[in-house]
Amino acid sequence: LTARPEHPDNRAVPNARRDENGPMSGFITENDTTPDEPCDDIVEVRESRIARIGDMGIVRALPTKGRRTIGAWCLLDVMLPGDELEPDPLEIGPHPHIGLSTVTWLLEGEALHSDSLGTQQVIKPGQLNLMSAGNGVAHAELSGDRGVRGIQMWVAQPDETRFGPAGFEHLDDLPVADLGIGSATVFVGSLAGADSPARQDTRLVGADLDLGTGTVTMDADPGLEYGIVPVDGRIKLNGAIVEEGWLGMITSPTELLHLEVEGPARAILIGGEPLGWPLSMWWNFVGRTKGEITEAWRAWQDGDTDRYPEFDSELDRIEAPTPPWVRGVGSAR
Repeated sequence: LTARPEHPDNRAVPNARRDENGPMSGFITENDTTPDEPCDDIVEVRESRIARIGDMGIVRALPTKGRRTIGAWCLLDVMLPGDELEPDPLEIGPHPHIGLSTVTWLLEGEALHSDSLGTQQVIKPGQLNLMSAGNGVAHAELSGDRGVRGIQMWVAQPDETRFGPAGFEHLDDLPVADLGIGSATVFVGSLAGADSPARQDTRLVGADLDLGTGTVTMDADPGLEYGIVPVDGRIKLNGAIVEEGWLGMITSPTELLHLEVEGPARAILIGGEPLGWPLSMWWNFVGRTKGEITEAWRAWQDGDTDRYPEFDSELDRIEAPTPPWVRGVGSAR
C-alpha cells in the first residue's frame, strides 16, 4: 500500500474505508469481533479500513465485519508508510498479550523487538518474528528513524498451548517457491512445494507473494480457509478482483488457488483450518470468555510480574483501557 499525496493526512488510501466515528485505535475493540457470517460465494471480497496504532497509520484487513478469522489467523494489519522526509516511527511501548501468536513480517525498514522473555531481536525484510503468548507475555516494538512498512498478524492459540509458557523464534532463512510469474516466500506452513520450519499450533499457511504479469495456479488444501491481501497492485483470485488493501477470502472447500495479475503485484496469502472453538478478542487479548480477558487485564493493570515479567525498553509502558463490560460496575481499577 502506498500513501496517496492527495489525501490530507498522506496516509489514507482510496481502497480502504474509515470507521464511521473516525480513525479508531489500532487495538481490537468489540466492533472488530462480530460473529462470522456464512458465505456461499466461492470468493468473498471485503473492504479494509484505516486505523491507527500510536502515530502509525494501518490498514486493518482482518478482523472485518462478519468475519473474525481465517483459520486461526485473527488479525492482519498492513502498516502504512508515512511522509518520506519525516516517516512515522513504529513506537509501541510494553504491552501484554495472552492466547495468541504475533507474526511480524516487514517489507521495508528495520525494527527492534523486545519482550519479557529477555529477547532483543532486530527484524529485517524477509525475516520472521513469531512470538507465542501462551498464558502471558509482554513486548515492545521500535523502528529506526526511517520507519517501517510491513504486516502485523495474530494467530489464535488452541487450548493445548494457550495456557502454556510464552515462546519466541526468529527465522532469517525461509523457503522460497518459484511460481513462474514470481515467487512466494513461505513464512508459515507449506505452499507450492515450500515448507517453513516456523512453529504451528494449528495447521496454517502464510506467504509473501511477489508477482509479475500473468497467471499462476497453486494446489490448495480443501480443509483450509484462505485469504489474500494485495499490498501493491491488485490481484484476481479465482475470478474475483481483490483491490490493493482489500481482503479476498475463500472459506468454502477449494482445491486450487488461481491468481491473475495485470502488472507487478505483491500480496500476503494466509490460510488455516477453520476454528473449532469460540473466540473472544479485546484490546491485546485473545481468549474464550470475557472473564479470561478480565483476569488478563487486571494482571496487567496490577503489575503482575509473574504473568508479565518486566523487561528493558526505552518506551513507556502502555496502560490498558477498562473493558467496556467492566465499566460502571464498581470493579475497575
